[in-house]
Amino acid sequence: MGWIGESVESIRSIQVRQLITQVVTFGLIVTSALIIWKGLMCITGSESPVVVVLSGSMEPGFKRGDILFLHMSKDPIRSGEIVVFNVDGREIPIVHRVIKVHEREDTGEVDVLTKGDNNYGDDRLLYADGQLWLHRHHIMGRAVGFLPYVGWVTIIMTENPIFKYILIGGLGLLVITSKD
Repeated sequence: MGWIGESVESIRSIQVRQLITQVVTFGLIVTSALIIWKGLMCITGSESPVVVVLSGSMEPGFKRGDILFLHMSKDPIRSGEIVVFNVDGREIPIVHRVIKVHEREDTGEVDVLTKGDNNYGDDRLLYADGQLWLHRHHIMGRAVGFLPYVGWVTIIMTENPIFKYILIGGLGLLVITSKD
């Protein structure tokens, strides 16, 4: 029985080692993703360097599901630029085009009015109550590039959470059953 007992103990120690290795590997993957995201934030100057277009308000330029790459520089915002902005009281950022820029001569501050390319009117109805213009702190970044359709993965997982759970469960099962 000594040989069988040693074999069982050897298998248990391998399983514990595999579990520890998998946990450490998972931690490294999560940490790497966070470091990459924070690095992109520093390089682009934007709190969210990548966003997904969630509506058809910018068609035909950007379609629902396109991924936009953002950059926020010190350069003044100009009419015609596509910006991503947050409105007080709303969680989800909005992607629209700047249609008017109002610069205050006394302070140098810039107020911005936006509109979706596929919308009839400007965005004042989307802004917070009583707000007529966006200010610099509302702007998250300017669109500098895009990748079509790739954002559909995010949209599908947000609108149908069952797909998110299936994906997470499948990835978890893959990590648990992997031998490496």
